[in-house]
This record gives sequence, C-alpha cells and structure tokens, in this order.
Amino acid sequence: MKKKTRGQIEAKISETMIKFEKEFMGRGPEEAKTWIFKDLILVRLRGVLTPAEERLTKTPQGRELIKKVRRELVENARCLLEKIIFDITQVKVKSLHTDISTKSGERIIVFTLEENLEEKLTNA
Repeated sequence: MKKKTRGQIEAKISETMIKFEKEFMGRGPEEAKTWIFKDLILVRLRGVLTPAEERLTKTPQGRELIKKVRRELVENARCLLEKIIFDITQVKVKSLHTDISTKSGERIIVFTLEENLEEKLTNA
C-alpha cells in the first residue's frame, strides 16, 4: 500500500461511510468523523435518525425497536462494511462494534483491525 496520511485515510473512511448510509440505509448522516488509533478505527455519524425514527424515540418500546432494527441492518451489511475498510486501508477487519443513540441521533462504529494501521501511515 502506498503510504497515505492519517488525515487522508480518515477523510476517505468518513466520505465512504456517508455514502454507505445514504445508499444502504436510505438516509445519510449530517456529519461523519473518523479517528484511527493503532488497530482501531472509530467512526461517529451524527444525525442518522429518520423523522419517523425520531418520533419513535418518544417511547421505550420505540427506542428499543430502533436499536434492534439498526443493529440488524448493520449485521446484514457487515461484509460490505468490512470490504469498505479493507479497500481503503488494505488491512482486514477483525471485528465490528456499533451502537446508535436514540437521544442524540448518533451512531458509533468501531472497527478492530488485524494489524496496526498507524504503522502504515505517514505523518505528513
């Protein structure tokens, strides 16, 4: 892999995650930010709830339903998400963890990698 800067990789992951959310989930986030820490990639997506989901957040049952559906959607897209990360970083994903806040409308996705990605990056 040609060495890229941390900023280049983080920006590309954020951009691609926005595209994924729009195409796969049907609605893109208002904002995406990515951080790389050794063998971890942390992605924070803000503003991911649809207007219908925002109405569902008013009840405990609605909040649980949103979390359950979003978890299932991500599980169904796991192979695609792992491919996205590999295509950008050339490092395989070991595991993926995610949660969505029905209060703030944020989704957090953490990718654990099989290698330390920082070692492949330039500091420029």
